[in-house]
Amino acid sequence: MSEEQNNGAAAPADAAAQNAPTFSVEKIYVKDVSFEVPGAPAVFNEQAQPQLQMNMNQNVQRLGENAFEVVLGITLTCTVGEKSIYLAEVKQAGVFGVSGFDPQTLDGLLGSHCPSILYPYARQLISDLIQAGGFPPFYLQPVNFDALYAEGLRQRQQQNGDGLADAEAAGNA
Repeated sequence: MSEEQNNGAAAPADAAAQNAPTFSVEKIYVKDVSFEVPGAPAVFNEQAQPQLQMNMNQNVQRLGENAFEVVLGITLTCTVGEKSIYLAEVKQAGVFGVSGFDPQTLDGLLGSHCPSILYPYARQLISDLIQAGGFPPFYLQPVNFDALYAEGLRQRQQQNGDGLADAEAAGNA
C-alpha cells in the first residue's frame, strides 16, 4: 500500500490552501518578574485604605520571517499615602507564529490578540505574587485589548496627521 495517511486531515487541494493565513502560539513564558515589599513587616499593620495603580505596556519584536515575540508588561503599585506597600512587576511573553496576513491585520493580531492571550497568565502570576507576599488575594479586572488597540491606532493616526485614516477607522468601528 503506497497511500500516505494524513491522520484524517484532507490534503490541501491547491497552492492557495497552502498559502492561507496561519496563526499559532509557539511558546508562552515569564520573561521577568519582581515583587517587593519595602516596608515589611511594618506594612502589615497599616490600617488605611490602600491605593492601587496599574501600568501596562507591550513590546513586539520580530524573531524571524514568521515569528514574533510579544511581551506584555504589567506593573502594579500599592501605596498607603506616600508609603509604598508593595510593587509587583511581570513581563509575560509569548512567541507567535504568524504568516499570510496583510500588514494591517498582522498589526491587529500582534497589538490586540496576542496580549489577550498573554493577559490571563500575567494576571494569575500577579495574584499569586501578592498572596505569597502575605497580602489578601487580588485579581486584576479583565482588559479589553481590542479597545486599547483601537485607541492606540487612533492616536498614531492623529500624530501622523492622517485625516483620511481617521475617517476609515471610524467607518470600520
